[in-house]
Amino acid sequence: MSLFVPRFDETVLVRDAGAEVVGGDPVAVRLLADSSATGGALSTVRVTLAEGADGAKPHVHHRSAEMFYVLDGTAEVLSGDDVVTAGRGDLIVVPPDRPHAFAAAPGAPLDLLVVITPGVERFAYFRHLQRIRLGELTPESLLEVQELYDNHFLSSPAWDTRHRPGETV
Repeated sequence: MSLFVPRFDETVLVRDAGAEVVGGDPVAVRLLADSSATGGALSTVRVTLAEGADGAKPHVHHRSAEMFYVLDGTAEVLSGDDVVTAGRGDLIVVPPDRPHAFAAAPGAPLDLLVVITPGVERFAYFRHLQRIRLGELTPESLLEVQELYDNHFLSSPAWDTRHRPGETV
């Protein structure tokens, strides 16, 4: 096992008013700290979902773990073949190579802090998704950047039977 020691010189402080927000209702992503700001230690965003809105389709990260901390509301999170429900104050950490997805539970909004570690430059990924939502790019364009963002989509019967398709991040 090797130890990754991030290198950055300054404290990272992102004020709420200064954070870029991508999207809007029903899915808004507040870009907080990207990998380049943290010496590769982590990338973090805050995702706000309207009641029952989908967050991310099933996918894996080969080089990073992903942490979900429920700030408010109720989340449905796919981890492997299990769909778990998490509420305010709950934490879920998904290891590398484990299929996962997330959504706001039906009838409940969701405010979620998402941290990927070690970090991957992700802000451009969320901007790419916004361009898809606006019709500037096709959904298939994501296939071309899966390796760049370490975000590899897959199918999940467990998620499909429990959840319905919709907005994604």
